[in-house]
This record gives sequence, structure tokens and C-alpha cells, in this order.
Amino acid sequence: MKQKMVVLSGAGISAESGIKTFRDSGGLWEGHDVMEVASPQGWARNPELVLDFYNQRRKQARNCKPNGAHHALVELEREFDVHIITQNVDNLHEKAGSSKVLHLHGELFKAQSSLDPKLIYDLSIIDINLGDKCERGSQLRPNVVWFGEPVFAMDPAIEITRKADLFLVIGTSLQVYPAASLIDFVPKSKPIYLIDPQPITTYNRQNVIQIQDKAVNGMERFKSILNKR
Repeated sequence: MKQKMVVLSGAGISAESGIKTFRDSGGLWEGHDVMEVASPQGWARNPELVLDFYNQRRKQARNCKPNGAHHALVELEREFDVHIITQNVDNLHEKAGSSKVLHLHGELFKAQSSLDPKLIYDLSIIDINLGDKCERGSQLRPNVVWFGEPVFAMDPAIEITRKADLFLVIGTSLQVYPAASLIDFVPKSKPIYLIDPQPITTYNRQNVIQIQDKAVNGMERFKSILNKR
């Protein structure tokens, strides 16, 4: 029976495919204050701006390709039962071929009802426009968890994490909550590997191995460590 490898991925893994992150630009995301395009208040003030912003993000993501780190995670499925929990809203893990991906913060290529967040639709076209409505008659909005909104996927993510035989953090500095709290649910005896260019502080944890590198190079180093186990 394969060991269960649980992976928490963040913006750093997508950045090497050309997807920009707002945390690298002083709170601006593609020139916008993040609260204007990633909060219920911003949506209420200017829904057309928000829709256009995510329409542009979709066009950008559609042209991005998975990088070596994404493909390395797919290759690890030969040896491990790999479950990816991602903070990213892009579909690069799926494009690479990962078979088990849970999106904590929603999915860029889906829309949801602005009335009922459980009504979610695959986007057959790239754009969502004002006037596009769900089956209950409310405006469609991006299927993205904005600041101040509940992260409905946390409960299944915690359950997956509790069963990890090893836990890998890649491309996130564990600053975004509640996602960062998943590390607290890794069984105490199981190893945790952290791949990030910056050192990450983990409190009250043993068996932590830090690989201070970007995602692609870090995954190569991680695979080398696994081969020596």
C-alpha cells in the first residue's frame, strides 16, 4: 500500500509558470489594490471591475503551462498516494496531470452564484459578464474565496492532512490563514518538508526539513532526499 503524501501548494509554484502573485508587489495585484478585486466590499462597489479583473486572469492562466515542479508531483504518484491541497485558483496541477487536487480558495475556471456559494458552474467560455446569471437568477461571480469569506474546503483538507505519512509545503510561506494552520494537523511523528526561497519558522514541530529554494529546483532536491530514505 502506498504511503500518503499530502502537498500544500501556494503561489510560488505557479509563479515559475508566469502567474503573478499580489504578495510580491506590495499588496497590488496587476496594478489593483487587492481589496478592490478580492473582497465582498470591492464586489459590491464595482462588480464590473471585479469581473473584468478575473476575466483577464483567466486569459493569462489559459496561456500558462505547468512547470517542472508540477510535473514532479505527478511523477511522485507512481510511488505515493499524492493528495494536493492548493491555495492557488489556477488549474496548473490539473493540466500537469495530478489526479487528486483540492482547491482551498476556489477555482479560476469556474463561476458561482452570488446568492448561493454552493451553486458552482464550469465555465464553458472564459468571460463572466454583468447579466450572466445562475439558475436562481442571481449574478454569476468568480468562484474565488475573497478576503473575509469562509474557506469551505478547510474541513476536507484537515481530514486529508490528519492521514498524511509525509507532508510537503511548496511555494507558500505559511502566512495565509486558515490554510497555514494545516501544518498543525500533520501527525506529530510524520516528516514535514518545506520548499520555499525564504526560511520558514515552524513552532513546536519536529521532523521538519527545509529546502530553501524555488519550486522547480526545490522539487528536484526533494526527490533526491526521498531517494535516499
